Amino acid sequence: MNAARAVPPDRLITSVGDRQAALLDVIRHARTRITLSLFRCNDTAVFEELAAAVTRGVIVEVLVTSRAKGGRKKMVQLWHALEETGAALHSYTDAVVKYHPKYLVADDGPAIVASLNFTKKCFKKTCDALVVTYDPAVVADLRRLWVADCARQAMPDDLAERLIVGPERARRQFTALIEGARTSIRLIDAKLSDPDLVSLLNAKRASGMTVEVFSAKHLGDLRSHGKIMLIDEETVVIGSLALAALSLDFRREVAIVVTEASAVAEAAELFRTIREAAAEGRAAEAGADDGVPC
Repeated sequence: MNAARAVPPDRLITSVGDRQAALLDVIRHARTRITLSLFRCNDTAVFEELAAAVTRGVIVEVLVTSRAKGGRKKMVQLWHALEETGAALHSYTDAVVKYHPKYLVADDGPAIVASLNFTKKCFKKTCDALVVTYDPAVVADLRRLWVADCARQAMPDDLAERLIVGPERARRQFTALIEGARTSIRLIDAKLSDPDLVSLLNAKRASGMTVEVFSAKHLGDLRSHGKIMLIDEETVVIGSLALAALSLDFRREVAIVVTEASAVAEAAELFRTIREAAAEGRAAEAGADDGVPC
């Protein structure tokens, strides 16, 4: 009997130069099926790779929000661009709530869970990240969630706990992560505002724990967009979820928990870089933002 094939480790990608390439590589190597959840996309290379996938016989299905800042015109442009690729399109048609997750599943893996939109701006000008994972439970459960959302059915209640999903369980999961932190919490979130989680972070800081929050709109030369949390230098959380009531309690959102050592090291390096940029900014201009108290 053959030994079970080893599952490749999770990869965390934060580099501006590598984000687009990682996404395109996953699309390019898909052979049977791509399941995609989109909020925004205007990158020509992404559309071209989706079209190439359809041409070689890959089933490409896309679930798109029906509501986004900027009005109907941008949504129509996105819809038309996706139609031209040959993808099958589905709209999340809630009259009030945005559909905000950004993820992709190719074949039986890998899957990508991202904090960034698949746009030219997010590939080049924002502080963002994406995770590439072959975890079979995550791959299967993202597709199950996509199918449920496409049909406007209830979220499956047995999704892998690595997936943080709003609104059904995001508050519980983030509360547990923060409460369980032992030594440090580092957070990038320009929309941090939820009173309960802010109070919890402040309580952790008051207890003597290192709590470093980067909530400025710009981090060095990049605009703050992604939501990234590093806990105890052991656990990373990446995704579309802001620690804000709207994101936690009302929108469909998705994030992923990662403990792979190389991914943790990548996140730690990102925070180190931001911290150094903030220190340089303080030296050059009084009042520059760094990790500020909640």
